[in-house]
Amino acid sequence: MSTTLQALTANDLRTGEVVFRAAEGWTGRFAEAQLFSDPLDARAELDLAALETVRLADPYLIDVVVTDGFASPTSFRERIRALGPTVREDLGPQTEGGPRVEALRRSHAAARSAGRLGLIRKR
Repeated sequence: MSTTLQALTANDLRTGEVVFRAAEGWTGRFAEAQLFSDPLDARAELDLAALETVRLADPYLIDVVVTDGFASPTSFRERIRALGPTVREDLGPQTEGGPRVEALRRSHAAARSAGRLGLIRKR
C-alpha cells in the first residue's frame, strides 16, 4: 500500500549540498526528511524556507510515496538528488547503504517521472 506525501528540499548555499527539511532543521539525509500529508502545512513550511535566503537556494516541495514503510521521491530527478551522484557511488548519502538506501534505489515510483509517463502514453 502507498501513501503520497510531500517533502521540502533545497540546496545549502554554504556547501552546495542537497538538503531536506527535517523535524529539527535541515539534513542531508532524505531518510530524515519531514513528510507532509497536509498540502497547507507543506506550503507554510515552504514559505518559511523561502525566507532563509542566506542559507538556502531554491527551496521547493517534492512528491514522495511511502511503500512498505520506506519513503522515496516520485520523480527520478529527486531520487538522484536524494542518493547522490550516479557516476560515483562512493560519494553522497548512498555510501551509507542499508535498507533505506536500497529502497530508494529499487523504488518503482522513483523510476518514473510524471513527464516521462506522459510522453510514453502519447506514443
